[in-house]
Amino acid sequence: MPATRASDDESVSPLVRKTAAWCWRLLVIGTFVVALLWVVQHLQVIVVPVALATMLAALLLPAVDWLDRRGAPRGGAVALVLLAGFALFGGILTFVVSQFVSGLPSLVEQVTHSIDNLRKWLIEGPAHLSREQIDNAGNSAITALRDNQEKLTTGALSTAATLTEIVTGALLVFFTLIFLLHGGRNIYGFVTKIVPSSARERVRDAGRAGFGSLIGYVRATFLVALVDAVGIGTGLAIMGIPLALPLASLVFLGAFIPLVGAIITGFLAVVVALLAKGVVYALITLGLIIAVQQLEAHVLQPLVMGRAVSIHPLAIVLAIAGGGVLAGIVGALLSVPLVAFLNSAFRVLLAEDPAEEAAELEARDDAVVINAEPDVVPPKRED
Repeated sequence: MPATRASDDESVSPLVRKTAAWCWRLLVIGTFVVALLWVVQHLQVIVVPVALATMLAALLLPAVDWLDRRGAPRGGAVALVLLAGFALFGGILTFVVSQFVSGLPSLVEQVTHSIDNLRKWLIEGPAHLSREQIDNAGNSAITALRDNQEKLTTGALSTAATLTEIVTGALLVFFTLIFLLHGGRNIYGFVTKIVPSSARERVRDAGRAGFGSLIGYVRATFLVALVDAVGIGTGLAIMGIPLALPLASLVFLGAFIPLVGAIITGFLAVVVALLAKGVVYALITLGLIIAVQQLEAHVLQPLVMGRAVSIHPLAIVLAIAGGGVLAGIVGALLSVPLVAFLNSAFRVLLAEDPAEEAAELEARDDAVVINAEPDVVPPKRED
């Protein structure tokens, strides 16, 4: 029987045997990935807040560690950083909302004036439309809104349900963030105990390297988004564009979604400038946004984002597209940080010398120190 099996194997081309071996292994891996995505999709209410809390922890952890190394109690350092973050965010949000409320009437007045000028041009200009045609078009739009009122009401009800989910997710983000800042490394050390002892230290090194890249990515993205918002907001304010500060805030938030977010928020600023000030100011706004984007791409990104978190543009586009398909805007937001984490983690995991590779990544990542806080003792290597 063994001889028959051996002869059967020999009768098959080596290329076919290797292809079959690769296929069944890839099939098992693909099945695992699909099952993992299925679980994540059904647990989005938990997975998304935890992922957002991890990104916030990557942003705030260096400040907590800095206070910790200078003798502050770990719990007090976490409380101080969170309170300062909430105060800063609340102050900015209050200022932006007040500016939006005060600038909205001016925008409405300017848009109304632009619509009147457009209507006048349609009647007296080359189009030579009659006033009745324009009025009929406006009445048709109003009728369409009335006919779809029921759908709009249903959408409002679903929005209320979504608001409840958002509040629940925000609370989960808050509590998860507290525990990650206070003892995230101990949690990670405990979770990695399920890994066999022969590979445990390698996995831990990979996780530390990945989180170090995540710290570098979030910090660099925050700085780039801040510079974009300040530059574009200042330009809009100088030109007298209404809602300059709210638009700058949208630019700041949009910068956290690479490539796509900046384009969408910049296009919105151009539209507001077009409606409020006309074509000339819209073109100036477009030029301002392009100039800021060029500054970001050629100066800010290489300066503040180390080589350890550099990702190929094709990988960014594919990650954003995949994240958007799987989880919408949240997926597009979290996809690139996930790729940055996995990029460094797998480099260490597959390296011949994980410690040397991790040290190289740490040195490249703008000197981000991951394991240098006094309250956490690094786990000993187990034989």
